[in-house]
Amino acid sequence: MPQVDTHCPYCALQCGMRLDGVTVTPRDFPVNAGGLCQKGWTAGSLLTSPRRLTTPMIRVDGGLEPVSWDFALDFVAGKLAGLKAQHGPDAVAVFGGGGLTNEKAYLLGKFARVALGTSQIDYNGRFCMSSAAAAGIKAFGADRGMPFPVTDLKNADVVLLAGANPAETMPPFTQHLRGADLIVVDPRRTPTAELASLHLTPAPGTDLALALGILHAVVEGGHLDQSYVDNRTGGFEAAWRIAASWWPERAERVTGVSAADMRLAAAKLAGARNAYILTARGTEQHATGTANVGGWINLALSLGLPGRNGSGYGCLTGQGNGQGGREHGQKADQLPGYRKLDDPAAREYVAGVWGVDPDSLPGPGRSASELLEALGTDEGPKALMVFGSNVVVSAPRSQRVQDRLSSLDFLVVADFVLSETAALADVVLPVTQWAEEDGTLTNLEGRVLLRRKAIDPPVGVRSDLDVLNGLAKRLGQPEERFPVDAETVFEELRIASKGGIADYSGVSYDRLRAGEALHWPVPADDHPGTPRMFLDAFAHPDGRARFVPVEHTGPAELPDDEFPLQATTGRVLQHYQSGAQTRLIGELNDVVPEAFVEVHPDTAKRAGLEEGDSARIRSRRGETVAKVRFVQSLRPDLVFVPFHFPGEQRANLFTNPVLDPVSRMPEFKVCAVSLSTVDGAA
Repeated sequence: MPQVDTHCPYCALQCGMRLDGVTVTPRDFPVNAGGLCQKGWTAGSLLTSPRRLTTPMIRVDGGLEPVSWDFALDFVAGKLAGLKAQHGPDAVAVFGGGGLTNEKAYLLGKFARVALGTSQIDYNGRFCMSSAAAAGIKAFGADRGMPFPVTDLKNADVVLLAGANPAETMPPFTQHLRGADLIVVDPRRTPTAELASLHLTPAPGTDLALALGILHAVVEGGHLDQSYVDNRTGGFEAAWRIAASWWPERAERVTGVSAADMRLAAAKLAGARNAYILTARGTEQHATGTANVGGWINLALSLGLPGRNGSGYGCLTGQGNGQGGREHGQKADQLPGYRKLDDPAAREYVAGVWGVDPDSLPGPGRSASELLEALGTDEGPKALMVFGSNVVVSAPRSQRVQDRLSSLDFLVVADFVLSETAALADVVLPVTQWAEEDGTLTNLEGRVLLRRKAIDPPVGVRSDLDVLNGLAKRLGQPEERFPVDAETVFEELRIASKGGIADYSGVSYDRLRAGEALHWPVPADDHPGTPRMFLDAFAHPDGRARFVPVEHTGPAELPDDEFPLQATTGRVLQHYQSGAQTRLIGELNDVVPEAFVEVHPDTAKRAGLEEGDSARIRSRRGETVAKVRFVQSLRPDLVFVPFHFPGEQRANLFTNPVLDPVSRMPEFKVCAVSLSTVDGAA
C-alpha cells in the first residue's frame, strides 16, 4: 500500500506520523513538529504482533475456543436478549474507552440506548479527565481540554503545570515550553520538574491548599486583574472569602511549600505578558479533583488569563480520544454534541436523528466505578460488553473489579489483543486497530483529526462498527441504523451534534482530507472552526466565566501508625495506560519489564529494603509487589508506583476507590500505605 499520513495510536497529543506498511516515520504536524516519543516510533510493531487476536472465541469448559463470526454474534445476541427479557434492559451494561474513535464512541452510545435500551453505559475516560471537565463546565460553561492550539504555548512567558509530567507522558509536547519560564507543581522530582525554574512540591492531596495560597498571594501582592474580574467574570467575592483565609504561611503549614515560593509563583504569573496554567491527572485524580481544578481555574481567572489571546487555562487530556470520547454519547449522562441526557430538548433532537421515540431513550446511568461495583449484584447488570478498555488493570480496587466480572452471567470483550480483561471473557471478539481502519479523533486542543487506514487487517478481524451492526441486526434493529462505514457514521454524528456545545456539523472527511485545521465548534460547512474559544464570551448565558468557591479538605485517607506512608501512581515513558499494548512491544518492555516502587533510600532502609529488592506496598484494600528504586529527590513520606502492570504488580490493588462527588473520579493519586519486605514487617 502507498505511504499514508496518519496519527499516533497513543496519547491525546495525536502526533502526526507517516506509515509505509508498518514502518513509522514522523511528519511535520503542529503538535509534534516532526518529533515522536519512543512509543510512537515503535507503534508499528503492534501491527505485526504474534499476540494479535484473529478469530472470535467462546469459553468452553474453562478455556477459550475459536468459533465463526456468525456463531459468535448469534450467541452474544441470544444471551443479551435473554438476560434483557428476564431482568430488564439495564441487565446489560456497556463499557467503552477513551481510545475509541469518535465514530465508535458515537455508535456505541447509540447501540446501548437504542438496540439494548440500557442506561448502563460509561467509559474509562471517567478515570482520566472527568474532574477537569466538570470544573471547566462550572467555570466556563463548556469543556474543551485546551481551548487554544498547543502551538500558542511557544509564545508563553510563564507556564504553570499542575500535576503534569509531559516530558514522560507526551515528550513532543515539551518543545512548546522551551521559551517559557516553567513552574511545575508535583510532589515528585519528575523529568518535567527538572525543566522548571520553580518546582513546588506539595504534600500529596494538598493541591487545592496550594492553589488557594497562590491566589491569596496574587491579591495580597496587588496582582488581581480587577478590570477583567469586573467585566468578564462573576462570583469572585464568594471565592475570595475562602481564599482570604489561606494566607501563604497557613498554606505552607499544610502543603510544605514555602510561602516565599508561593509569592514568587504569583509574581511570575502576574508579571508575564503571556501566561498559561495547565492541569493534568496529578491534580485531578482525587476525591476532591473537581475542586482542585476549580482552584487552579480561579487562580487563572484572578490573573485575567482565560479567554485572552496569548494566555489561558487548559487541561492536558491523556487518552488518544479522551476529548472526543466524552463528547458523543458513551458517557453515562451525555448524548452526542456534549448534550445532557436529562435535557428534554436534547433527547427529542437526538431521538429524531436516530428515528426513535424520545421516551424510549433511557435516562442517565451509573458512572464507571459505580457501574463496575454493581456488576453481578442483585440490583446491577448481569452482562457486560467491553470495548477498548482493560478494567482489570486500570480500574481502582482492581481485584474487586476482577471479582465483579467473574460474578457476571455473561462477559463480552472486543479487543485486538488478549488483555487481562479479555482473558476473563465468555466471548472475545477480534477487532481492528488504529492503522487498519479510518476514523476521526479529537486531540487535546479540540482539533478533529482523520486517522487513515494504512494496511488491511488480518483475515478474520472485523471493525467495532461491524460488530455493533451485526449485533444490532440480531437484536431486531434495521441494518441501516448502525452503519459499518466510518465516514457514513461520521455524517450522522455531524447531524446529531449540530447545535450542541461540541458542534461537529461543519466538519467533514473531505475537509479533513484536504488538511484543514478544524477545532470544534464548527457549526457550518463554511465555518473555519474555533481554535481559540472564549475570546469574545464564555459559554454561560451571560457570557461571563464563574469563580467557584472551593475549600481544601485534603485526601480521603490520611497516614496512621499501620499505614504511615502515602502512595501515588502514574505513567512512565515506555508504557501507556494498562500496558496491554506496550507490554507486547519488546523494545519498550525490555526497558521497563515490571512494576517498580520509587522510594527515598532512608525510607526503604527503615523497612529493611535495598535497591532492587522486591517490596510489598500494602493499603487497607490490598497489596502490590514491586522492585525498589531509590530516588534521592523523593519525599520521605511518599512512594510512587506506575500502574501499567498486571497480576500482583497492579498498582490499583492498593489505590483508594473513593469518588469525587461531582465528576465520580476515583482518588488514584493518594492513599495511605505501608512498605515492607515481601516476607517481613513494615
